[in-house]
This record gives sequence, C-alpha cells and structure tokens, in this order.
Amino acid sequence: MSTSTERPSAANSASQTVRISGSEAVVRSLLAEGVDLLFGYPGGAIMPVYDELYKFQDQLNHVLVRHEQGATHAAQGYARSSGRVGVALATSGPGATNLVTGIADAMIDSTPMVCITGQVPKHLLGSDAFQECDVIGVTIPVSKWSYQVTEASEIPEVFAKAFYIAKTGRPGPVVIDITKNAQFEEFDFSYEKCELIRSYVPRPKLQADQVQAAADLINAAERPMIFFGQGVILSEAEAELKALVEKAGIPAAWTIMGLSAMDTDHPLNVGMLGMHGNYGPNVMTSKCDVVIAIGMRFDDRVTGNLDYFCKQAKVIHLEIDAAEIDKNVKTEVAVLADCKESMAALMPLLEKREYPEWLQMFRDADKKEFEKVIEAECQPTEGMITMGETIAQLNKITGGDAIIVTDVGQHQMIACRYAEFNRTRSSITSGGLGTMGFCLPAAIGAKMGAPERDVVAVVGDGGFQMTCEELGVILQTKVNVKILLLNNEFLGMVRQWQQLFFEKRYSSTVMINPDFQLLAQAYGIETKKIDERADLVSSLEEMMNHDGSYLLEVRVGKENNVFPMVPTGAATSDIRLE
Repeated sequence: MSTSTERPSAANSASQTVRISGSEAVVRSLLAEGVDLLFGYPGGAIMPVYDELYKFQDQLNHVLVRHEQGATHAAQGYARSSGRVGVALATSGPGATNLVTGIADAMIDSTPMVCITGQVPKHLLGSDAFQECDVIGVTIPVSKWSYQVTEASEIPEVFAKAFYIAKTGRPGPVVIDITKNAQFEEFDFSYEKCELIRSYVPRPKLQADQVQAAADLINAAERPMIFFGQGVILSEAEAELKALVEKAGIPAAWTIMGLSAMDTDHPLNVGMLGMHGNYGPNVMTSKCDVVIAIGMRFDDRVTGNLDYFCKQAKVIHLEIDAAEIDKNVKTEVAVLADCKESMAALMPLLEKREYPEWLQMFRDADKKEFEKVIEAECQPTEGMITMGETIAQLNKITGGDAIIVTDVGQHQMIACRYAEFNRTRSSITSGGLGTMGFCLPAAIGAKMGAPERDVVAVVGDGGFQMTCEELGVILQTKVNVKILLLNNEFLGMVRQWQQLFFEKRYSSTVMINPDFQLLAQAYGIETKKIDERADLVSSLEEMMNHDGSYLLEVRVGKENNVFPMVPTGAATSDIRLE
C-alpha cells in the first residue's frame, strides 16, 4: 500500500494508476468526484475507510454526527443549499439501518445523496454475522440505486456510477455497501468519471410537437395557472420560470418543495398550493381552464381528492421523470424533458398576455384570507405569541435573504406559508416523507453547504427532541446555526386533527418538555426563552446578530390551529378558512 508521502495529489490521482487498498480507493473516488465534506459515524465494518480519512483529512472534511440518521439529514441539507451531492457514511448493521429514514426522505424529495456503508466480509455474508444486515434488500425500495461491493477492484466504477446516477435526471439517493474484505484488498486503482450508462436515460429527448401543443393550449387559455415545484430548483431553471410567467402573464402557485424558486413578493406569485396553502390558488383549481405543471408530481397534499381536482382544466405537465406523467392527474399534453430545456423551448412560442380579471380573482381571495386568517395570525394584539407573527418579524430582520430550514408539523406549515424569500435554495424542509427530526441536522448541513448565508432552523418542541443530540455537532464544529424553537407543548399538528376530527381527545400529544435553555447551555450554545410579545423583535434581532449558534425558545399559543385547511377527502376548492 502506498504511504502518505507516495500518494499523488487529488488533481492527478484520477488519471494515473496506483496500487492501493480498497479503503483508500473509496477516499480517492470521493476526491475525484469533488467531494470535500461528508457526514458520518464510524464503526467496525467501516473502520478501514475511516483510517484512510484520517490520512486525507487535509483534503476531505468529515463531520462526526451523533446518530447516523443525522448524517443523512445533514447530507440532505448540504445538497439542498449547495446544489451538490451530499455524502453520508456509516458502519454495518444498525449503523446502516439508521440511515434508512434519511434515504427514504431523500428519495421522495429528489435529493442527490450517496450513502456509503460498511459490511461484514464477503465470506460471512448470509451467516448472520455480528452486525450483518441485508442493506441492499432494505434500501432498494427507497433508493435510486443500491449496490454491494465485494471486491476492491469494483470500487472506482461503482462510485463513478453512483455519483452520476445520484445527480442526473431526477436526483436521488444511492447506496454503496462495501464488504470489509474489499476495504483491505489491494488493486491497481485509476478513476474515470461516468458520463453514460446504457439503458439509463437521465435527460429525455425533448419532443418539439409536444412543446408546440403546450404552447397552443396556453395561448388559447382564458384562466391559466402555473403550478411549479422543486424540479425548477433542481434544474436551475428559476430564470426560465420567471421569464415564462412574465411573458405569458400567468398566475403561478408553488408546492411546498418549490418554495423560493420564485421570489415570494413577485406580483404573479399567488402563493402555496395544498392542504395548508393559500386560499386563492386552492379555490382557483376548480376555476382555471389550463394548468401548466412544472417540475412537480401532483402529491396528494397538493391535489386533495383527485375526483374533484382540476376536472374542468386541461393539464400540461413539464416533467423529467416519465413515471410521474399521468400517475395521479391525467394530462392533455406531457412535455417529457428537463424543465429548464422545455421552458426555454416553450418561451418563443408563447404570446405575451395579461389576465387582469383572472388575476383579480386571486387578489380578492387574498383579501378574504387576510381578513379571516392572516391578520389574526401575523398581526395579533392580544393573547400568547403566535407562530405566524414570529415568522413575520423574522422576515423583517432577514429581508428574505436567509435559508429557512423547518421540521415537520404546524410550525412547518406556518413557516412555509409566511416566510419570505428573494433567493433560490432558501427553503429546506422534509416534504414527501414528512420526517420529524429533519430540521436540526439538515440546518447544520445547509450552513456547511452555504457558509456565507444565514441559516435559521425553525423547529417545534416535538421534532427538536427527536434529533437534539446533533447539538453535539455544533459544539464540536462551531457551525453557526440559529435555532428558532416554537414551543406549544404539544405535538401540534396531530393535536389540531384531534381537535377538529376526534372531538378533542388529545391522545398522547401533550408534551412535558425539558428545560431547553439548560440543554442548549450543556452544548455551549447561547440561548434565551421568551413568552411576552414585547420581547419578540429584540430577541429575534439578538439571535440573528449573535456571533455563533443561538437557540431562541418562543412559547406560543398551545391550541392555535393552522388555517386555511383542506380536510382529508375534500376537494382543494373546499378549503376551510376556520
């Protein structure tokens, strides 16, 4: 095996052959793919790789999380804020299975991630050896690709394929399981990046006739709507979206994953679709005549009851993943391609239009929602502090420039409804899987992926306690994350459903919480707790201006609800304001 003084630099290691161990090949493969940061937790079956990480620590920074699930969420946050592939590393058995929640989360939210796990030696596979688990069998259903390496010579090609698959087409997580013998074996290493896999077509060929058909429908429309999702962000098509919206004059609504792809204050941005979205775009799903869905998958939280969703409208779907076409909503025209490419092709064919009467219907709905919901939520004058006013005041301080990372629950819906953004890749949340515990590690990863930006973790008391051990990462790395803990002493979203649909039988949703200030102080984090409205603005300013991580606990109304709301089984147009 080569010594540290014999190693070629990362710049030329991919172009020449050198005899090294499989574990060193893992590290060299990561460097060849441009990886400079990964999140993980060591253990016996992955120890040879960790030994090589020690030797390469000047080129590859490893962040020691406190639980393997935290590694995947941190890798997700890193990927979402930076646009790069996140990397997580764990040992076999429980180390690998602890990654699964984050892998599933990344799969449904299309987050590019490579997860590397150690495995027992090849000759012990299938013997129920210590800490053996069928990682491939477990992860195939929740990953874009899974592969078990049993010989060192496989490592370069597998890693090259893994990064190519993770980041191309519709992104997603890839799992590489490496037996311990493969980590020790020596072989002649060289690395070549993957640019083609037979039968894998990440970018479908754009069909000009479909683009023309879409343009014809749009130009003939009287009440068109755009629904845009995270596909716009993943394809870096924010400029194309803005240009299309402005030329065609079409009101545009976003899914929770599409938030920040378009400035929230843009005059044609009409708000959030879905269960707790804005009143206007939800009601107008039953009035529009043409829908242009861009980079979104018609999730059930967006559509409500499919028997009633957009039945009067002709649907155009701009989508890169053929599996999403007609999966939930029948389309009139499907444009199968990267949405950056398809929007660019569509633009010259569109007439410049305005729809003042149609847009006014959204404005009238906005006024109704403000009077019924927003005024009381964001501008209260009595009672306990609300989540909405907290986010509204945070907006004034950040100016829409911060990255907001949320957990899952009432605070998530409030933050997504009211946070303001003027930059893309600014909203990071667990959308499809709805993973409580996502926020804190994801915020840490997001800050490491975009160190120049302010990162605020908006979290509830329930989700925070699921992964609060990751405060240890803040202690060890000194990463600067602001934690805004909205504490209502309930599992708030479940409690809301229990109130509305289960006659206030609050079964197992009351939270008896620890002293969060003592907890933060134990990890060396500055902290403060408030419950008076008069202290809100100054405390938020103190948090944002503090040099280092900070936890601000805001005690909010215990039984406040999130409205508007589309009840389960209802049409989106039946959205309730109270």
